[in-house]
Amino acid sequence: MEHGKALLVKGVLTLVALYLVLGVGYGASFVGILLLTLVLGLVSYFSGDLFILPKTNNLTATSADLGLTFLVVWASVSWFISVDGSAVITALISAVLIAIAEYGFHIYLASHILPKNNRVRSYAH
Repeated sequence: MEHGKALLVKGVLTLVALYLVLGVGYGASFVGILLLTLVLGLVSYFSGDLFILPKTNNLTATSADLGLTFLVVWASVSWFISVDGSAVITALISAVLIAIAEYGFHIYLASHILPKNNRVRSYAH
């Protein structure tokens, strides 16, 4: 149940960020943005939030999320999401915006979801 709530929060943050950049900023379709949100959310939750974050720190996990987001958005925009602009710039703006949201999300994860002995908890306060 805890992870379901965390995934929902992450999904909303990711959807809003991607919609603002890809939809409003670059004219991408909402269906494409929604599919990208689902893929990116699941991949980054399991790799960055549950694997990297508890073993390192917030900055390292946020940097990993930034890189992953950049690559996934760049590939998606290059291959199947049509935008009115450069795929690289679109991916970079999306990655930076999502990384900012992820930094705060990691603090939430550390204090509410991850085990009490995770390394990030001591830095969240």
